[in-house]
Amino acid sequence: MTTAFDAIIIGTGQAGPSLAARLASAGRRVAVIERSRFGGTCVNYGCIPTKTLVASARAARFAQRAAEFGVVLDAPPRMDMKRVKARKDDIVRASTEGVEGWMRGLDGATVFDGHARFEAANRVRVGDDLLEAPQIFINVGTRPYVPPLDGIDDVPFWTNTDMMDVDFLPRHLIVVGGSYIGLEFGQMYRRFGSEVTIVERSPRIIAREDEAVSAAVQAILEDEGITVHTGSECIALKRHGDDVGVGLDCDGEGHEATGSHLLLAVGRSPNTDDLGLEHAGIEVDERGYVPVDDHLQTNVPGIYALGDVNGRGAFTHTSYNDFEIVAANLLDDDPRAVSDRVLCYALYTDPPFARVGMNDAEARASGRKVLVGHREMKHVGRAKEMSETHGFMRFLVDADTRRILGATILGVGGDEVIHAVLDVMYADAPYTVIQRAMHIHPTVSELVPTTLGALEPLEGATV
Repeated sequence: MTTAFDAIIIGTGQAGPSLAARLASAGRRVAVIERSRFGGTCVNYGCIPTKTLVASARAARFAQRAAEFGVVLDAPPRMDMKRVKARKDDIVRASTEGVEGWMRGLDGATVFDGHARFEAANRVRVGDDLLEAPQIFINVGTRPYVPPLDGIDDVPFWTNTDMMDVDFLPRHLIVVGGSYIGLEFGQMYRRFGSEVTIVERSPRIIAREDEAVSAAVQAILEDEGITVHTGSECIALKRHGDDVGVGLDCDGEGHEATGSHLLLAVGRSPNTDDLGLEHAGIEVDERGYVPVDDHLQTNVPGIYALGDVNGRGAFTHTSYNDFEIVAANLLDDDPRAVSDRVLCYALYTDPPFARVGMNDAEARASGRKVLVGHREMKHVGRAKEMSETHGFMRFLVDADTRRILGATILGVGGDEVIHAVLDVMYADAPYTVIQRAMHIHPTVSELVPTTLGALEPLEGATV
């Protein structure tokens, strides 16, 4: 027997629940399918738990630096990792249960627990239930990618999902992967008290960013006692008793890092391999992501892909924006598109790194006449008052249109300050709108107008 709905939503990550609520409030009959934990990656394994752990690590760092601020502790601080995990678990549990309770109590929505598989372009099976709807929304997210490294089957390892269950302090954590997940966990566990080594295949960490950003972040990590190995193109794994060895090079000289535990943080894979997409005629790319158009629709009319699975963002904020775009187009007669949004994201090391729009390399390649404003955080009063002077802020402006092309802020408060720039960019307003604004003193934000008031030609850009 087939049960008919107006819409089927597969997965309860960031986009799914909000879309279910909007569709239900519009009088649509909605099926919501979840095979595991409500809330998806962000709530259970990503943003919420990791930033909760980052907060504990930051508190530990403040305790370790207490004497700098004139605070005298009677004894060196120590970590209670079981309490750290319990705090994280409490926050995650509240979020997960909140999403689940919302969905199960939503008028007009029916929750199905289990794994969904397409049987046709308008039909999905969940266990013994066969569901049918003219609109289906795929919101199944991604999972940690485990690369086929030499020796991978011979050693124990963690992924970022496994890290959520760790309630003790590893003696020496080796992190394979020098991007967002790896750097956040690496700094976090170093502050907790572990020895930490980061191994990256590329010539530099966070290789998608400008070289100055990579170098500055690496210097911050090394200043805290983290060992960073880059250019490790032939990573190989082996057991050394209870320890794990990670080969660092291809020359056969035996250079390796040895630690007690291994974290693989080398990217994500879409959860599309067991959805039966072929039965619906839904195309995937070579990596398994579901291509979508500017309105999030797949190649099959009536089927949409939202969130990380479509490869158009891979962030919680882009996933939620996917929901907003779909809801605006389907329910509000308010045309919106993926191409409307401005690229923005943050890396939650401490201090954080935030970026919006172009970086230096992209600005040079654009062929535009580009102006740049740069200020080191050591020249920002608020940063000096807080003894948080690592990093810099940098702004790129089109000399002809006076529009901001991009901004990079590595420094205290950078993940919040960046939004002042993002909003001006989204409004398609000239940089003078923010440059002439009066900001509160003493803040980090007050130096944004000042820095924009001292623009110079970007070296290497079109003159």
